[in-house]
Amino acid sequence: MNFQIHALPAAPFEALFALADADLAAHGARRVTADAKPGYPCRVSLLDAEPGERLILVNHEHLAAESPFRSRHAVFVREGAEQARPEPGEIPEQLDRRALAVRAFSAAHDMLAAEIAEPGRLAGVMERLLADPAAACLHLHSPARGCYFARAERAR
Repeated sequence: MNFQIHALPAAPFEALFALADADLAAHGARRVTADAKPGYPCRVSLLDAEPGERLILVNHEHLAAESPFRSRHAVFVREGAEQARPEPGEIPEQLDRRALAVRAFSAAHDMLAAEIAEPGRLAGVMERLLADPAAACLHLHSPARGCYFARAERAR
């Protein structure tokens, strides 16, 4: 497999857990407690929260480029989450068991293509989209809600 999935780093989110609810709201965020599994997918650990775990739901800019495709959306982050570092070709269970929208972007941050990967089919979709030499990276999203999950690139 020629792809590698990248989770969000934990550091930008860690201080949010110490904030009061009013201060969280000023950051476009709120505290939530998982009440089911799956349903609260952490974008740092790439694990679904267990019922009772605390998370922050925050608006995160995942494509900060000066481009018509500049994008931000809601992400969940588990309290104390450590950044997942999947090996090349490895797909975390959180991603593989969900349908995901996979969007291919060029180095200039233009969207080149997009496909829906049904559960268990993510690897094939990523391989196909990364076969285009113009594709610099892929963004994985929830197809229904649009939430950002992770980024993928060609494995080095």
